[in-house]
Amino acid sequence: MIPALCYVTDADAPLSLPDQAEAAARGGASWIQLRHKTLPDDAFAALAREIAERIASHGAKLVVNDRVEIARALGAPALHVGQGDGNIGAIRDRIGRDMILGLSVQVVDQIGAIPPGTVDYLGIGPVRATASKPDHAVPIGFEGLARIVSATPLPCLAIGGLAAKDAGAVRRSGCAGMAVVSAISRAPDPERAARAIFAQWRKT
Repeated sequence: MIPALCYVTDADAPLSLPDQAEAAARGGASWIQLRHKTLPDDAFAALAREIAERIASHGAKLVVNDRVEIARALGAPALHVGQGDGNIGAIRDRIGRDMILGLSVQVVDQIGAIPPGTVDYLGIGPVRATASKPDHAVPIGFEGLARIVSATPLPCLAIGGLAAKDAGAVRRSGCAGMAVVSAISRAPDPERAARAIFAQWRKT
């Protein structure tokens, strides 16, 4: 269920978000997470529809970031939320059982607050500091990543300043996959960058 490679859109990158999404999907990203903190709901929903259409032929799924009601309205395959986005049990009740639900976790203690059966996977990080999310939590490094992964039976995606060279370390930490932003969005050839990350994951 959890992909080896998830791409998270970058609102400040040179390419448009739909172009980023399609390039990443062509390169092997099975999940494309639409993240845009400031876009009005109507514009976000329209963008989500366009991205979903463009990545479908490449076998990729749309993950809506934060916007619970938009995810419900679109019938999105998956929703990802952060620690400050509301009660996770209430969010699960709101979206139903069919939608995949992910939650960001930065420290081990946050795992204990997750009601059993509410969350399908965890996004763990940031592993490193990253310019794509200036308000990120303190980086946890690969040791911190492994410590959090070992504290949960849920599948985990690592995120935060990751690139192709990190695939081996992410796999050794016990993660099911990795989520990438800048290593794809800021690359001269985003599709090629995604292919390189995916290939490195498969080799490790």
